[in-house]
Amino acid sequence: MSTQLSVIRLSKCFEKGSVNEKKALDGFSLEVSRGEFVTILGSNGAGKSTLFNAILGKFLPDSGMIILDGEDITYLKDYRRAANIGCLFQNPLRGTAPNMTIEENLALAFTRSSSRSFFAVNRKDSAYFRELLSTLDLGLENRMKTKMGLLSGGQRQAASLLMATVAKPKLLLLDEHTAALDPATSKKVLEITGQIIAQDHLTALMITHDMNQALAFGSRTIMMDSGRTVLDISGPERAGMTPRHLIDLFSDKAGFVLSDRTVLST
Repeated sequence: MSTQLSVIRLSKCFEKGSVNEKKALDGFSLEVSRGEFVTILGSNGAGKSTLFNAILGKFLPDSGMIILDGEDITYLKDYRRAANIGCLFQNPLRGTAPNMTIEENLALAFTRSSSRSFFAVNRKDSAYFRELLSTLDLGLENRMKTKMGLLSGGQRQAASLLMATVAKPKLLLLDEHTAALDPATSKKVLEITGQIIAQDHLTALMITHDMNQALAFGSRTIMMDSGRTVLDISGPERAGMTPRHLIDLFSDKAGFVLSDRTVLST
């Protein structure tokens, strides 16, 4: 299986030389195969979101490289990466235009990777959007003219997931995208997430603080600490893993005891 994403010895230090100096990434490396779904765990400050922001081009790394589908994107402008990287954030309000309809938001996302004008969306496109929305089983296919800002958090996050994947990105980044939702809605959005990734054979990274989610979704789980990978499990080892075993293994690798009361919930 070919490699889709390579992060090579990536380092980033914020406020270097000051009392607030923080090494967010410390020679971090990761290889992700095409079509692989990786879940990422780590306590607050471990470097998870910094990694995503580096991949998205929100800042330049101090050193290292980022290769996506064979292309060096380390210094590529963030807007140039957008056509190939879909991203969903924790806040359901982020990444959408609340005063535009569901259909208009999908149209913007759909045409992002092409040279077509947004206003060139035709009946065929509308029918496609309706079909996509129907797969969510939330009744949104009948509300395409509804403004995004009028949807519930779960509906908006589900629609945002379609926006992030409608153009079939080379990489999908999910940054705790269900953390702000109630448990029932979170479960539904996660199910939809898994279905879309599997159906479209997307390469995906998902940050979560929930160990049960990390082990239930995808085929590989990594744990980060202090900007480094301290644990990388897949295959039979991961299949038989429980959150308690994961905590014990992480504690051994990281060199300190991680309790059940940390932000990594069980």
